[in-house]
Amino acid sequence: MQITINRNDENLGPYPEDQVRQMLSAGQLDPGDLAFTEGMPEWQPLGQLLSSSQTQSAQATPPSPSSSAQSTDQRDFEYLIEGKPDYAYATVQVPGEQTLKVESSSMATMSTNMRMKTKLKGGFSRFLTGESIFINEFTAEGGPGEIGIAPGCPGDMEHFYLNGEEIYLQSSAFVASSMGVDVDSNWQGFKGFFSGESLFLARCSGRGDLWFNTYGALIEIDVQGDYVVDTGHIVAFTSGLNYGIDSFGGLKSFFFSGEGLVCRFSGRGRLWIQTRQVPSFAWWANPYRPVESSN
Repeated sequence: MQITINRNDENLGPYPEDQVRQMLSAGQLDPGDLAFTEGMPEWQPLGQLLSSSQTQSAQATPPSPSSSAQSTDQRDFEYLIEGKPDYAYATVQVPGEQTLKVESSSMATMSTNMRMKTKLKGGFSRFLTGESIFINEFTAEGGPGEIGIAPGCPGDMEHFYLNGEEIYLQSSAFVASSMGVDVDSNWQGFKGFFSGESLFLARCSGRGDLWFNTYGALIEIDVQGDYVVDTGHIVAFTSGLNYGIDSFGGLKSFFFSGEGLVCRFSGRGRLWIQTRQVPSFAWWANPYRPVESSN
């Protein structure tokens, strides 16, 4: 169950029910805060909603032990994402002697027992061309710790639990992951695709938590069949999708319409797109740049 909270006339979330209960226990929410979930006719106090939810769960028939269904909110680390969708900020609880991989320069706050080690993904040669990811490894020494993560790009953030599958990220979208997630920036399947955008793609595989962010808001699309997306709006997609790169229109359209390359997806899988892209914003803002007079 996903719950939206209204506090001080501001909507927060939606959050999974177990995360709301943790926030309530930590004093971040109040039982009197208004809450809403899909299917409800109107808002009601949070304490009342959680109480009725607990009663319904107790009355529900438990699943068969042979069921292979997995939780949609699977995780290795407890976390809280605030500031969605404009300036998302994640707070991750790190158990003692465990390690979290975080994008370089994204650490905003941390416990005093967190220790950091830096690694370069992609190698020094790709570092010189801008095709590398610096990843810091934060370890909680001597007990549990906490780290606050603030990505450099203003926008939304998403959590995805990898369970043996692969997900492909626009490299600037990587925020953090469990140690069981391998972030491979040497994979070059999309090198030509993103060359016009000065971006490259990272392949994430393995098992564990993965957080990624966007420029602007984040929209998740369940693709079943064919779907076309401008390359500059792609944030991530799962390995169940095939893709092909094409120009939109003829040469004249390519150079003068403002529309460039598109990705034609096919198959079944999940796709995340961002509602804004940096080059378009730079183009929009350029006329407002102060220009020094030649006189």
